[in-house]
Amino acid sequence: MNDFRTPPADAPSAEPMTATPLQHARPGEGALLRGLARRLVEDGQLSEAAAVRAEREAKESEVSLLEHVIDTGLSSARKATLSAAWEYGLPMIDLDAIKPESLPRADAFPENILRKLKVLPLVRHGHRLTVAVPFPSTLALLDELQFATGMTPDGVLAPVDQLGPVLEIYLAQSEKSMLDELKGVDDAVGELSYDQGNDAEVDVEAPVKDTADDAPIIKFVNKILLDAIRRGASDIHFEPYETSYRVRFRIDGILHDVAHPPFAMRTRIAARLKVMSRLDISERRLPQDGAIKLKLSKSRSIDFRVNSLPTVYGEKMVLRILDPTSAQLGIEQLGFTADQREMYETVLGHPQGMILVTGPTGSGKTVSLYTGINILNQVERNICTAEDPVEIKVPGVNQVNVLPKIGLDFASALRAFLRQDPDVVMVGEIRDLETAEIAVKASQTGHLVLSTVHTNSAAETLTRLANMGVEPFNIASSVSLIIAQRLARKLCTHCKQPADIPREVLLQQGFSEAEVESATIFEAVGCKHCTQGYKGRVGIYEVVPISDAMSQLIMKRGNSMDFDIQARQEGHPDLRRSGLLKAMQGITSLTEVNRITKD
Repeated sequence: MNDFRTPPADAPSAEPMTATPLQHARPGEGALLRGLARRLVEDGQLSEAAAVRAEREAKESEVSLLEHVIDTGLSSARKATLSAAWEYGLPMIDLDAIKPESLPRADAFPENILRKLKVLPLVRHGHRLTVAVPFPSTLALLDELQFATGMTPDGVLAPVDQLGPVLEIYLAQSEKSMLDELKGVDDAVGELSYDQGNDAEVDVEAPVKDTADDAPIIKFVNKILLDAIRRGASDIHFEPYETSYRVRFRIDGILHDVAHPPFAMRTRIAARLKVMSRLDISERRLPQDGAIKLKLSKSRSIDFRVNSLPTVYGEKMVLRILDPTSAQLGIEQLGFTADQREMYETVLGHPQGMILVTGPTGSGKTVSLYTGINILNQVERNICTAEDPVEIKVPGVNQVNVLPKIGLDFASALRAFLRQDPDVVMVGEIRDLETAEIAVKASQTGHLVLSTVHTNSAAETLTRLANMGVEPFNIASSVSLIIAQRLARKLCTHCKQPADIPREVLLQQGFSEAEVESATIFEAVGCKHCTQGYKGRVGIYEVVPISDAMSQLIMKRGNSMDFDIQARQEGHPDLRRSGLLKAMQGITSLTEVNRITKD
């Protein structure tokens, strides 16, 4: 393989990262470790104990050690990848120095394979192709790219946190689209500012046409939607107030100000959004629901769920971003511990039973359910889902939107499913006794049922079903597993730093003496790579299988405290304990754990 540090003449004009000589470990340190684990210890990135633990956890999660170390935040992607490059004798490149326009044309390569392997074409030289890969293990998968392109690929390592964003930009440029023409948000707002003198109050009851006057509005709205996708937002809020107008993104569960368009433009922005989502632009007195499909490239589009709400100062528009890739995460990326993952996968393999996922709105229940659905989505299974509404469309799954106004509620959809010869049934939410009883019946008659319940913990879920009126013997015989969850923001691996927290405070928070002595708790700082010190979210889980002892307790009509005590006796950590474990691993901060788990 060609050394990328001496590239061909047509290589991009970028210098790869320069590696520095590695520090050697003290005599005897890491003596039992080999390969990359030993290298990480020698480089001072992990202690010997942490390296042993990381090797074990990576093996249990069936991922490479490098991937595990980066995903769990034990080391930054750049440092860990540099150590791997030295260990395996591979070249490494800094993608921050690469300009996307200097790369080979994207339309010359199959986009699905580039996304699947997460590789980025760097240099094409005759029949040889140099690509950036995230992990050394990816090199063994490059035969698929060779077969599809007829070129011999050579791999160079690149930090995964650089590779993902650059790959998205590269693929988005594969065809000329609106992405090429849009300016920054500030520029788009500036153009609106120049335009506010014309038609300050627009009669939206008149037909809306895309005239020259509308161009700044169209450009601004498009730019906001695209920026929200790039920043990983889940919702966009367009909010009119008495004398101002603002746009906010919800990123990692927290709302952030992103723009303040001119107040006079509020009706035109709302009208543009209503046109895009095919709502009635003349109706400003009632809430409306619609949808937008935004095409990003030849093979990727994003759906938005749109809702308008008439307020005293005008219509507030909220857009929920529905990215299908969010429900295609592997189970290893959700945040389950090895034991919790094994319990979930075991019950998913059962022919019948009920899996209940519980948590507040926005806690990631849909993604957890769809991860299970994707595992079950095989040609030999018939899967039916009833949702309000269907947010993520999955090929191979029969999905139904419930419409209570016409009598199609969860209960009636469930009854219809049972006449559709299903193997797996998913119900968006169990809200009442009728739905609960049909779900129980289905789980007892050879069907696997997945659903959600709005409670705060696994123990409270059992109490809620009893309070709905479900008989204890039906609960004990049907429910197989309960997953309570929250979403915690992940610390940015680029800027997180150890937090100076007094020992007494850590003990009060729930850490043991041994954990206080050995654990390092990190805190958020903030840098150009993140939002206020956080980037992405990870699940915090309480996973409780219904054991024989738990079934007996249900039959005795125990309360939520009894169920909670039994779950702890069986060794299943609650949400608080799971959050503290994530803080000890450096994945999230103690402040974030307190935010989502303290009552």
